[in-house]
Amino acid sequence: MDQGLRIDKWLWAVRLFKTRSLATEACRAGKVRIREIPVKPAHFIHEGDIIAVSHPPIIKTVRVTGLTTGRISAKLVSGFLEDLTPDSEYEKLRSKHEGGFEHRPRGLGRPTKRERREIEYLKLYLDQ
Repeated sequence: MDQGLRIDKWLWAVRLFKTRSLATEACRAGKVRIREIPVKPAHFIHEGDIIAVSHPPIIKTVRVTGLTTGRISAKLVSGFLEDLTPDSEYEKLRSKHEGGFEHRPRGLGRPTKRERREIEYLKLYLDQ
């Protein structure tokens, strides 16, 4: 395989995207970059390439360590890519998941309109 492998096929095979068509759409939208240059779905990649994929709110950065044509199991993914994503990007993801949740005791049901407004006021007040 001296000419490489299509990037959309590789992104799907190493489970960065659920379907190949989603990987293709991401490439067309400019969310997949190699050396800060957006690439087309038919771009050929080689071992050692560093790929940046925008999965809002984070930008995942990986190095290609192996090429595969078929989708591989999640346990084998580490043999085909090296995750170079900084911890600060993963921290953004964790903070997003934690930020929008309010604990409500079981059995109280949904908040009333008045309670919801009070919650929004408190959130606004605490953010300042």
